[in-house]
Amino acid sequence: MKYLSHYLTLALLLLLPLASQAQGGRRGERLNQLESAKIAFLTDKLTLTPEQAQRFWPVYNEYSDKRRDLNRRQRQLRTDSPENLTDQQLRDNLRQALTLRQQEVDLEKDYFERFQKVISIRQTANLFVAERQFTKQVLQRVANRRGGSEMVR
Repeated sequence: MKYLSHYLTLALLLLLPLASQAQGGRRGERLNQLESAKIAFLTDKLTLTPEQAQRFWPVYNEYSDKRRDLNRRQRQLRTDSPENLTDQQLRDNLRQALTLRQQEVDLEKDYFERFQKVISIRQTANLFVAERQFTKQVLQRVANRRGGSEMVR
């Protein structure tokens, strides 16, 4: 069973570029496919039982939505032209960015506790590792598709 989900994850990652091209490159479709691949990947890496998965995914989705919102807000603060901002605007942006980063750490602490209520501590630890692995694999595939030989850490 574990090998089946591993192959499913690999197949989803390999088919992702083909499927997105066939659909006219619509961003929403690609994001949905990426999310499906992530679910399969995390389910495999965490070896979730059906009962655990039923309790885990609503908590994880809530966490993921909140984290995505914080990241979106952080991106909005970034500027490529700091010279176009006043010192006070720069100060305010940097303070807001630090506040958002602290909120992200607080979010991780909170959900660290919540995850342990639905999965084991080992699975919780593996979750954070698996998320990094998944991101690394996706970034590596994107770099390879672009013909780049950049090393993703």
